[in-house]
Amino acid sequence: MTHAKEGAGTPRIIVIGGGITGLSAAFYALRLATHRGLAPKVTLLEGSGRLGGKVQTMRRDGFVIERGPDSFLARKRPIIDLSRELGIEDELTTLNPATKKTYILRGGKLHRIPPGLVLGVPTEWKPFVTSRLISTSGKLRAALDWVLPAKQSDADESLGGFLRRRLGDQVVDFVAEPLLSGIYAGDADRLSLMATFPQFRAAERKYRSLMIGLRRGAGATRGGASGEEHLPPHARGSAFLSFRRGLTSLIERLEDTLRAEGAVLRTDASVRTVRPGPNGGAVVTLEDGESMEADAVVVTAPPPALTRLLPDVSEAALFADMPYASVANVVLGYRRETLRVPLDGAGFVVPRTEGRFITACTWTSSKWLHTAPEGRVLIRCYVGRIGDERWRTMDDEALLAAVKRDVAELVGIDAEPEFADVTRLERSMPQYEVGHMDRVRALREALMQKAPGVFAAGAGFEGVGLPDCIQQGKQAAEQAVAFLRAARP
Repeated sequence: MTHAKEGAGTPRIIVIGGGITGLSAAFYALRLATHRGLAPKVTLLEGSGRLGGKVQTMRRDGFVIERGPDSFLARKRPIIDLSRELGIEDELTTLNPATKKTYILRGGKLHRIPPGLVLGVPTEWKPFVTSRLISTSGKLRAALDWVLPAKQSDADESLGGFLRRRLGDQVVDFVAEPLLSGIYAGDADRLSLMATFPQFRAAERKYRSLMIGLRRGAGATRGGASGEEHLPPHARGSAFLSFRRGLTSLIERLEDTLRAEGAVLRTDASVRTVRPGPNGGAVVTLEDGESMEADAVVVTAPPPALTRLLPDVSEAALFADMPYASVANVVLGYRRETLRVPLDGAGFVVPRTEGRFITACTWTSSKWLHTAPEGRVLIRCYVGRIGDERWRTMDDEALLAAVKRDVAELVGIDAEPEFADVTRLERSMPQYEVGHMDRVRALREALMQKAPGVFAAGAGFEGVGLPDCIQQGKQAAEQAVAFLRAARP
């Protein structure tokens, strides 16, 4: 079956994937092309039955429960700018300012994370020295960062290898690794430095000392901003932000806006291939045999799927074996009077060396006041990382029992929850292994030559956070619109 052609001169843009990257790409493609007088036809194709990808908020009985990501970095502008363009910046909400403590499990006990840590790297010496997270020998080893020479090679290296070289094994194993695991659920000794925290290399080069460099502000990440000028006044003073009705608010507004502006959003529309068209552009073939012609295509599918989707681009095979971690989230809701322990912080993270079932625990209703009604408590536990996916062989009952056992032993909560919710996120965390950015560049150069008008973006390429995905979607849209303009007479 062949899709009917649009009117002559109408540029056709197809976006594959309805997660936050794809929705952002469709939004900006429609806006940019319309602004430049192209009057485009934008179609988004999502293989599953819903939009939003890993973003999924459950609202029940006054609770706001995130089943995927729960927040985003406030300093990253792309999501703030998008919220403003969608008219929902007033719905932004901040961390509870009274909840400043976060803990790391060490030796079976919770230790408060010392002030001054930047992505697990100490930048204030006194709090670090007085902390019991690291032994005296470990602190002395970390202090060598002040005198060690900077590495001059431009070659990529593992994030763990870099941090061990600068700060020693204890800082990596007991502090940095569990904190960074919350972002990637990965093995720091396999993750690429240049794909995850290239600013660490820049800080080392400029200041020689990583700790001094980060203290002087060299730790800004992709999409970062130097201050809070980009934030509305009510959203300032918080490292992380969310929306009062959950992150799905952003998905809902994107969907409503796209439909209102004429975009076609199709779910249950799995794509089989994207191939160069006979007259330029591309032909998108769906699994049911339907064929659609496009002048530009933005592909936001996971990189391992590109070998199948792009059979004419051999470089897609560079990502065929890209590893992904599978994780699960377990949400527990309680009546406050049943708990005998104060949840006086944001939660805690668990180093791999502790051998626990959970990898982290967020005291959600303490951290985010909008997430639970009065008299109720909400916590969320994280399970799974690269090298430890035993939860995948367990049914929900066994998984829940293992989580509750860790919560009872580590936090002292032995009451039965009022409700529990298990979310399984199979192959949800892309692992940027050493050399990742070289592979990304090779793919994009190949697309320009072998499939002009086809662009790839998403969490599997340049950043897993919501702002990173939005930025990638916007950049792909800009490239697609520029391609369309260049192709017009």
